[in-house]
Amino acid sequence: MKDDSSDPPAPRPRKGKPGSAGDVPQQDAGPPQDVAGDIDPATAGAEDDEEARLPDMAEEAAEAIAEGGLTAGHAAIENAVRLAPTSPGVYRMLNSANDVLYVGKAKNVKKRLTSYARVNAPQPARILRMIAATTNVEIVSTTTETEALLLEANLIKQLRPRFNVQLRDDKSFPYILITGDHWAPQILKHRGAQTRPGRYFGPFASAGAVNRTITALQRAFLIRSCTDSFFESRSRPCLLYQIRRCAGPCTREIDFPGYTELVREATEFLSGRSHAVKQLLAAEMEKASGELEFETAATFRDRLAALSAIQSQQGINPRSVEEADVFAIHQEGGYSCVEVFFFRTGQNWGNRAYFPRAEKTFTPEEVLNSFVTQFYDDKPPPKLILLSHEVEDTALLADALSVKAGFKVEVSVPKRGEKKEMIAHALTNAREALGRKLADTATQGRLLGAMVTTLGLPHAPKRIEVYDNSHIQGSNAVGAMIVAGPDGFMKNQYRKFNIKSEGLTPGDDYAMMREVLQRRFKRLLKPADGDDGKPRDDDSFPQWPDLVIIDGGRGQLNAAREILAGLGVDRVTLLGVAKGPDRDAGRETLFMPEREAIKLEPRDPVLYFIQRLRDEAHRFVIGSHRKLRKKDIREAGLQEIPGIGPSRKRALLLHFGTLKEIERASIADLGKVPGVSAESARRIFEYFHTQPG
Repeated sequence: MKDDSSDPPAPRPRKGKPGSAGDVPQQDAGPPQDVAGDIDPATAGAEDDEEARLPDMAEEAAEAIAEGGLTAGHAAIENAVRLAPTSPGVYRMLNSANDVLYVGKAKNVKKRLTSYARVNAPQPARILRMIAATTNVEIVSTTTETEALLLEANLIKQLRPRFNVQLRDDKSFPYILITGDHWAPQILKHRGAQTRPGRYFGPFASAGAVNRTITALQRAFLIRSCTDSFFESRSRPCLLYQIRRCAGPCTREIDFPGYTELVREATEFLSGRSHAVKQLLAAEMEKASGELEFETAATFRDRLAALSAIQSQQGINPRSVEEADVFAIHQEGGYSCVEVFFFRTGQNWGNRAYFPRAEKTFTPEEVLNSFVTQFYDDKPPPKLILLSHEVEDTALLADALSVKAGFKVEVSVPKRGEKKEMIAHALTNAREALGRKLADTATQGRLLGAMVTTLGLPHAPKRIEVYDNSHIQGSNAVGAMIVAGPDGFMKNQYRKFNIKSEGLTPGDDYAMMREVLQRRFKRLLKPADGDDGKPRDDDSFPQWPDLVIIDGGRGQLNAAREILAGLGVDRVTLLGVAKGPDRDAGRETLFMPEREAIKLEPRDPVLYFIQRLRDEAHRFVIGSHRKLRKKDIREAGLQEIPGIGPSRKRALLLHFGTLKEIERASIADLGKVPGVSAESARRIFEYFHTQPG
C-alpha cells in the first residue's frame, strides 16, 4: 500500500471495535455525498448503466452511383497511386467538400490503393459508393504496420468517417481508488487521469457497478469515503460510523494500526486474494465467538456477508483467467451489438453493450476488428483479450496493443474450456441487449410516428429539443435544453445555459428564453472552419432540431418564433406546452404557429410522450439551478441569508457539520443551535427550501 504521508497524528485515548456504535449520540451529521465536480446534475444520476443508442440507418440505403462519378473516383485514386509509397501507412479518402470519407491502413499503401483503382474489379456496393464520392487521397507513411494500425484507430475516432466502423458513445470508465496521500486512506470512485497517489482498481463497466461495490466494501472493511476536509473537521463520528459503514478514524474510534489493517484487507480483496481475506475474517469470527465476544463476532459475520454480496453481484467469476477483456458481437436487423466484459484479479467487474455505427454490408469480423482497435485508443489494454470471432491480422492487433501497453498482450478466439464459456456468456448478453434495444427503438419510433399525425409534422422528428429555465426571483437564473430522438433521451446532448444578460429584470422569462435560444442557434448558424457556410450535421445524430418544444403557452411560443425569425431560422417546427388548470397533468394545451390550440385526450400516448419530454426538461433545469445555488452558497457562505453572520455560521457548522445537513434540517432542529433564534431558524429554512421558478 502506497503511503506518502509522514507519521499520523497521535491517536486519542479511546479505541472502539471497528464498526461498533458505542455511546455516540443518535443525531449527527453524515458525510457529504461523493459527486464528481465535473458531472452535470442531470447526468450525475443518469450515467449509471446507460446503454449506447442504435446508429441511424436512414443514410445507409443503397444510393444510385453515377457512371461519371465512379470514373472520376477511379481517376482520383489512380493519381494517388502514382505517388503512393510501397511501405506501411495510412490513407484518407476525401470528397469534394474535403470531408474524410474513409480511413484505412495498409502494409503496402501503393498495392492497397491499386486495388481500389481497378475499374473492372468486383467491389461491394459500399466500396463503389465510396470510390464514386472520392476526389482526393491523402497518405501518411509510417515506419511499421503496427504504427499504421494505431494511427488508423486514432484518426477514425477523431474524424468519424462515413464509410468506417465507428465506436460511438465512448467515455472513460470508472475506477475504485484507495488513496495514498493521507494517513487514513479514503475509498472513492474515480474517472479520468490517474494522478492522485494511491491504488486504482478497474476498469468497471459502469458507475453503478462501482457505487454498489464501494457500498459493499464499506460494510466489509469500514473504510472512510468522506473528503479530507470533512475528515479533518470532525469532532464526533458521522452517520456512516453509526450504521457500521466506517471505522471512525476521524475521531480515533479505531487506532492507526487497526485502520491500516482494514485498508490492507480491502486492498488484498480488490487485488484478487478474496479467498484468503474471507478465510481470515471467518477465523476472526470463530475466535471472537469462542471468547464470548458476540458483538465482535457479529461484526465479522456482517463483513463476511458483505464480501459474499459483492461476489454474488459479479455473476460469473473465472477460475483460470485473472485479467482479461471479453468481446462478443451479435448482428441482427442490420445492426451490430458488441458486449464487453471486464475481468480483473479473477473477478467480474461488469459488462457494457455498445452499438457501433457500421453499414449492413460489414461482416461481424470486420466490425469487431475495427471496434477493438478503436476501443483501446484511449485506455490501457489487459494482458488477455478474448474475441468471439476470428479477425483479420490477429497477430498485428496483439503487437499494436503490446506496444501501447508496454507488456505482451495476447489476442485469441477460444475454442474450448472456461474461456469458451466466457465467450458464450458474452454472446448471450450481446444478443439480449440488441433485442432489448431494437424493441425500445421500435416503441420510440411508433411514438414519433404518431406525432406526425397528431401535430401535422412533415416527417417523424429525428431530434427534439425542449427548453426550460429556472430561477428564484431572478437569482441564479439558468436555462436548459434536453434532447430526445429515435432512441430516447440523448443525455450526452443536454446543455445548460447560465444566464449572462446584464440588467435582466428579475423573473423575466421571455428575456431568459431569448438569451438561451440566441446562444443555441447562433452557434448552429456559425460556419465551421473550411465550411461552405451551410450548417453541417453530425452523421450519426443531427445537430439541427426538427422540433423545438417550449414550456409555455401562446405568448412564449410567439416570443420564441420572433427570436428564431430574427436569426433567420425558419426550418424548425415550434410547439408550446401550456399547463392545464391547477397545473394538472393530462390537461395540457398544445400551441403551434398559425394553428388553433390542440387539446388531446388525457390518455393519448402522444400527450403522455410530450409530458415526459417537458418533465425531463424541468428535472434537468431544476438540478442545474440547485447546483448553481449550492455553488453560490459555498462561495458566499451562510452570510448571504439576512441576519446570519460569521458567529452564527460557525455555530451552525459546528452543530450540523456540513451545509448539506443544514439544508436538510427542520426549523425545530435549526432552533436548537446556540445563538439561532426562532426567526433566524425560519429564515434559514426558507432560504434553502424556496422553490425555484
